[in-house]
Amino acid sequence: MMMECGHPYIAICPPKPPVTLDEDEFGLWIGETLVRKFTWRNINNVEVQVITYGATITSIKLPSASGAVDDIVMGFDNMEGYLNPLNPYFGATVGRVANRVGNAKIYIDHNTYNVSANIGQHSLHGGFKGFDKVNWNHYVCGTKVVMTYLSKDMEEGYPGDVLVQVSFELTDDNEFLIDFKATSTKPTYVNLTNHSYFNLAGHNKGVEELLKHEVCINADKITEVDKDSIPTGKLLPVENTVFDLRIPTTLGKVIDKIPGYDGFDHNFCVNQPSKPQEVFVARVFHPPTGRAMEVYSNQPGVQFYNSNFIPEDPKKYQGDKSKLKTLVGKGGCHYYKNGALCLETQNWPDAINHVNFPPAVLYPGEAYHHTVKYKFFVN
Repeated sequence: MMMECGHPYIAICPPKPPVTLDEDEFGLWIGETLVRKFTWRNINNVEVQVITYGATITSIKLPSASGAVDDIVMGFDNMEGYLNPLNPYFGATVGRVANRVGNAKIYIDHNTYNVSANIGQHSLHGGFKGFDKVNWNHYVCGTKVVMTYLSKDMEEGYPGDVLVQVSFELTDDNEFLIDFKATSTKPTYVNLTNHSYFNLAGHNKGVEELLKHEVCINADKITEVDKDSIPTGKLLPVENTVFDLRIPTTLGKVIDKIPGYDGFDHNFCVNQPSKPQEVFVARVFHPPTGRAMEVYSNQPGVQFYNSNFIPEDPKKYQGDKSKLKTLVGKGGCHYYKNGALCLETQNWPDAINHVNFPPAVLYPGEAYHHTVKYKFFVN
C-alpha cells in the first residue's frame, strides 16, 4: 500500500509500557467475599503479585544473572493456604501492632488497655485477628493499588477507630514501594509492617541456599530481649558480637551462633539522622544467582528473622517425628525452618511500654506514615 507522497506505509508498534498492572480473582474468603489479585510486570522481567486478603504479597519473580526467573518469596497458590492456621504471616500486612507487646498490656496517657494475649501471656502481630486476616477494600490509581481497612474501636483491645491505607507500586527501576498510613479517633498504638519471607535463590530452595546469602544491616545496636523475646528496655551495641552485620556477612557463618536462638529474630536499631527519613536499612545478596535486594525505610527499626518457627525438616529433626507439622507452599513444595529471611521495617517492639524507645502513640489529628522500598538488582 502506498501513501499519496509515494512512500510505503510503515507499521509502527506502540512502545511497551514500562510497567503494567493486571487485576484478577484470587479466591473466596468467608463464603461469597471475593479476594482480588493484582499483578505488576515491568520491562526488566520483574513481576510482583499482591492480594486483598491481608494486603499480602504473594509472589515476587526476578531474573538471575543467567536469565532464569524464580519466585523469591514464600507463599501459597490459593486461599486455602492463606487460611491455614500454620500460615506464619507470609507476605501479609501486619497490625494494628506488629511484633510483640509485653504482658499484652499497653499504657497510654495513664490509661491501661489489655490487648489480645495470643502468644502465651503476650501479644503478637495484632492479636488473634490482626490485619493479616481481613479482606481489604481497594482502588486502583494508574499502576498504584491502594488498600484500606477500618479497624474499629477496641478491636483486639486497642482503643480508637483506626483508618489504615496501604499502597503498593512497582517501578520500571525494579523498586517495589509500600506506603502505610493511619489515623485514629483516640490515642492508640500503631506499628505496621510487611511480613514477606525472602529467599533470593527461590522460595523453594530451602536452608542450604539461604545460608549462602550475604546480609548487611545498617544498625549499631539491637534491643535486648528476655526469654520470651520481650524487650527489656536495654540497648546492646553490636560491635564485636554476632549481631554486627554492618559489613556484609555470610549468613551460614553466624546463624548458629546466636545465644538461645536457632537463627536471628531480633530488632536492629537502624542508624538514622535526628529527623526520621527514608534511609538505607539492609542489603541481601545471593552470590550463586547474582540476585540482590536493598531495603530502605523511614522506620527506626527492622526485625531480622530467619523463619525459626516454621516446622522443622523431618530429616534433621531429632525428636518425635509424629508431632511434626507440615507446611506446604506454592507448587506443592514443603517449607522448613530457616528456609527464608524477613526484614520487617517497623518501630522498635513494645515501644509504647519503654520511655527510652521511639514515640509510639498515635493521637487524633496526627498521621502514622511508614514507607518501605525494596530495590532489586542482578549482579
